[in-house]
Amino acid sequence: MEWIIALTDRSIFGTSPLADAQKEQLRALYLDFGQDEIDWLAAKEAVTRHDVKAVEYLVRDRLSTLGLDAIAELTHFACTSEDVNSASYALTVKRAVEEVWLPALDAVIAKLRELAVEHADAPMLSHTHGQPATPSTMGKELAVFAWRLERVRGQIAASDYLAKFSGATGTWSAHLSAEPDVDWPTVAREYIEGMGIGFNVLTTQIESHDWQVELYDRIRHAGGILHNLATDMWTYISMGYFAQIPVAGATGSSTMPHKINPIRFENAEANLELSAALLGSLSQTLVTSRMQRDLTDSTTQRNIGVALGHSLLALDNLRRGLNEVSLSREVLLADLDANWEVLAEAIQTVIRAEVVAGRSTIEDPYALLKELTRGHRVGAAELAAFVEGLEIGDAAKQRLLALTPATYTGLAEQLAR
Repeated sequence: MEWIIALTDRSIFGTSPLADAQKEQLRALYLDFGQDEIDWLAAKEAVTRHDVKAVEYLVRDRLSTLGLDAIAELTHFACTSEDVNSASYALTVKRAVEEVWLPALDAVIAKLRELAVEHADAPMLSHTHGQPATPSTMGKELAVFAWRLERVRGQIAASDYLAKFSGATGTWSAHLSAEPDVDWPTVAREYIEGMGIGFNVLTTQIESHDWQVELYDRIRHAGGILHNLATDMWTYISMGYFAQIPVAGATGSSTMPHKINPIRFENAEANLELSAALLGSLSQTLVTSRMQRDLTDSTTQRNIGVALGHSLLALDNLRRGLNEVSLSREVLLADLDANWEVLAEAIQTVIRAEVVAGRSTIEDPYALLKELTRGHRVGAAELAAFVEGLEIGDAAKQRLLALTPATYTGLAEQLAR
């Protein structure tokens, strides 16, 4: 319908621009599209065995009903099916991403930002390679996810959505044979860009789908970060760092009354894996088309909604899951207090600085601390006695004696904020 309006607006083939009321009647076909049209198309496609051709016949039928038979031949004029489909997919995917998927991602990012600030000062024991490590704060760890997601979000928001409108093999051959004096590439560009999508001027019969590959890879990348968030939150819950807030009347486990299963994060994890598999398949398949075209893309693209749908389910579960947890600061502090050996890094680093400054002659401070701490626990009193006996400057010694696992968090709080 929009192509007919575009052609008549330019008075091509001696036509005249349609009146506003006539344009509204034409646009009503797709704005009010419903079950009657679906049934009509199903019956017609059973005969044509071609979806776009069935739509063309529907448009011609409605033009006749409106008394516009004189411009019926402009329906699908000089188009190949991919001209219609590439524009349709670009519009549909653009709306899906911008109006549905990105707002869902933004809700998760907003919650992460909120939690990052709320828990910016909550010290926690880090676990590198699953082992106790230099402490951080919970806020800083959650801020990392927000930081990562915002970067990829920016790339997704800047995505291209491209369509072609250049005929059977991308050459405007039929257009020129009908009217050689029209600047058809400019007409096509203005038409496509007028719908708010980008124009791909150089194609085969199909739009090359490279923008789709780029978009789905970026969404899959975002999904990987979200998957990492889901598994980390699951782990923090299993360690008691986060408690799940009970929902009145809800059952946490069918047989064990004491449990609240972390289903939000498990559901997110599974849906992100399914989404990633589909998005990866889309990216791999859509980048290739034999010669001028084959139809593998047609079947493949019917799964775009499924891929984005699984991702959307994951985003919803993550948002809900993040809203249903409460930080157990006392557990974090107890964990820190049970792992004073993580201060070994600070002690050996201070000794090195003191050696360089000429205030110590200790040889190989790393080996010294390794002998003290590796393979066994060291408590506050034992570490204090060790520090007291070190040959280092008094100021450095007092800094180390004042240090605890809970205060050995560097710039974590500032970074989170």
